[in-house]
Amino acid sequence: MGESSRGSRGCFACNWDQQKYTGIVEDCCCDYETVESINEEVLYPLLQKLVTTPFFRYFKVKLWCDCPFWPDDGMCRLRDCSVCECPENEFPEPFRKPLHQGLKSDNPVCQEGKPQSTVDRTLDSRAFRGWIETDNPWTNDDETDNGEMTYVNLQLNPERYTGYSGPSARRIWDAVYSENCPKYSSGEICQEKKVLYKLISGLHSSISVHIAADYLLDEANNLWGQNLELLYNRVLKYPDRVQNLYFTFLFVLRAVTKATDYLEQAEYDTGNKVEDSKTQFLMKQLLSNPKLQAACPLPFDEAKLWQGQSGPQLKQQTQKQFRNISALMDCVGCEKCRLWGKLQVLGLGTALKILFSVDGHNHPDQPVQLQRNEVIALLNLLNRLSESVKLVHEKGPSIEKILEGGIVEPAAQKITKWLRTWKSTIGPRLGKHF
Repeated sequence: MGESSRGSRGCFACNWDQQKYTGIVEDCCCDYETVESINEEVLYPLLQKLVTTPFFRYFKVKLWCDCPFWPDDGMCRLRDCSVCECPENEFPEPFRKPLHQGLKSDNPVCQEGKPQSTVDRTLDSRAFRGWIETDNPWTNDDETDNGEMTYVNLQLNPERYTGYSGPSARRIWDAVYSENCPKYSSGEICQEKKVLYKLISGLHSSISVHIAADYLLDEANNLWGQNLELLYNRVLKYPDRVQNLYFTFLFVLRAVTKATDYLEQAEYDTGNKVEDSKTQFLMKQLLSNPKLQAACPLPFDEAKLWQGQSGPQLKQQTQKQFRNISALMDCVGCEKCRLWGKLQVLGLGTALKILFSVDGHNHPDQPVQLQRNEVIALLNLLNRLSESVKLVHEKGPSIEKILEGGIVEPAAQKITKWLRTWKSTIGPRLGKHF
């Protein structure tokens, strides 16, 4: 999706060393250095393997839907904007079977932390009875409406630059920020009011990172690569966008670790016993990793939120705002952008559901029940954020080299010049194909 103003001020004059991110990530329980180290050593390599397994490769999504807010006039100019849907015989046979429509539970498993307590706020493995099919109170889509859903192979539809920009794309982000997720004031002390903005800003940063990481540098020659200038202008130039990316990463990581016992007992059944065993093994490696547990046992402390008389009201307000943001994904005029927007918003909604398991009507101590699609979205979102954190960490120090000489020549122009030179000198030796 395109870029819009987020009310950020750029750091135009300072170099990366001066604005290097150190210390505790704001409103979290881990420091930047630990996040980068654990991501590099543990999370990134495991998640890269996990998302390619059959279970996490296929995502069920409603791609054809009307925008509830305005006429859908968005158009993509690239063929890369379209999504390749899976024929029924491609996605795993167990995915075609109807799931349970809800489960009765007799044990409270999502224990809300109290300020005065030090309870282990994880999801009890006894709650797991198999995948269910139930709507997520934090998102807008009817997840039980299988008639309008289709399966998509995420490996065949990567999140990348699609050419989707202009008024349609800007209108999406403007609606997200101005109507549903306004930036908190500089003097805001209520952490609850900060959370939603920081989550959406962090997700926005991650999306921008992925667009810059897989960018069409030269359309005439179909040349793809990293657009570091775009990465700088969209994300690295704004310290708060980088900070919010790390915040969102730790928030989602906390949701995954909180659901450890539940997810370890899950049935990652695709009908392929070898691959399913591999998926189960990788999940246990991720969820019970001693390095992760030692370095960052509590990435984010959700027990600090929603306290006091206004807590329940603030939670309901936040949930309503996030549902509206979820509904806005139906207005994205680019099919592939809509796919990844819906997946990542569902992943974020699943994290919110795990950490703040209440829909405004139910008792906060009721068990959290996860559906298969939610887990697929949650882990794919964590992988997307992991990739973004890794790229930001790697490219940040080298950004000064890109900016040497003042005005930076657009990456596409550099590539085009290089190709022309290459073709004129080397190409003729290789024959008429060039």
